[in-house]
Amino acid sequence: MGIMDMFKKNPLEKLSMRELQGEELRLRNKLDRIKKDVNEIEKKKKQLFQEGVGADFLKKKMIAQEMKSLDLEQKLRMKDFMTAQRQHTLIKNLVIVKRYQRELESQGIWKKLTSIEPEKLENALININLDGKDFDSILDDLNRVFEMRLADESLKEDPAEKELMEAWAKVESGESPEKIFDEVKKKIEKEEEI
Repeated sequence: MGIMDMFKKNPLEKLSMRELQGEELRLRNKLDRIKKDVNEIEKKKKQLFQEGVGADFLKKKMIAQEMKSLDLEQKLRMKDFMTAQRQHTLIKNLVIVKRYQRELESQGIWKKLTSIEPEKLENALININLDGKDFDSILDDLNRVFEMRLADESLKEDPAEKELMEAWAKVESGESPEKIFDEVKKKIEKEEEI
């Protein structure tokens, strides 16, 4: 079972630092291999292009097909690279979180992190970068993860509040506050009539 499967099935506290560091190394090696493969494919494409210069029509057609095939292979390898990069970011952030586990427990953040659904925590840890930050910055980033979760949950529960949040976003993006306020007021009045 890979670390990604373990993370989805086991709570954060059961992941060991040794397993996480091993997975980080495995993913780093995978990223290096993929980069090397992509560079090799690019070299082959350049070489084929050079072979096509001055060649007859049939040879050029064959080379063009081979280059299209290599291009498809390169795109697939890039897709693999992006997936591995996201996994590597997750694992690096998990290593950092585990390294600061005691401090996070004393701040009350650890309990919050372990209460988040694994999929949501995984997405949040993929989208932030804790590498090279001091503890206070890590704490701020992790608090934002929890605040986003609370915001998501509260918006799902209260349509009126969701409407207000959307209205504020419109105003913050440059729309007229008066116009937006009137729109919200009309919607609320309609809902009260029903």
